[in-house]
Amino acid sequence: MRRVVLYSRPGCGLCDEARRVILAERGRTPFEFEDVDISGSDALELEYGIRIPVVFVDGEERFEIALDQESFARAVRL
Repeated sequence: MRRVVLYSRPGCGLCDEARRVILAERGRTPFEFEDVDISGSDALELEYGIRIPVVFVDGEERFEIALDQESFARAVRL
């Protein structure tokens, strides 16, 4: 089963939109999902802070800043 990780922070509109895309696809395609809040972690803020949302699929960074439904669906259905 595929594993999707979303790096995000509260109050981020782009993160909220990415989460909606991910959860909508999860209703059609089964995969594990983890939503990681980067706020409060200096290391995560340094790595992802200006690029969020950042989405990994099976350990590979696949998307940053924007996540469109069609591209994400292809990534998790492979």
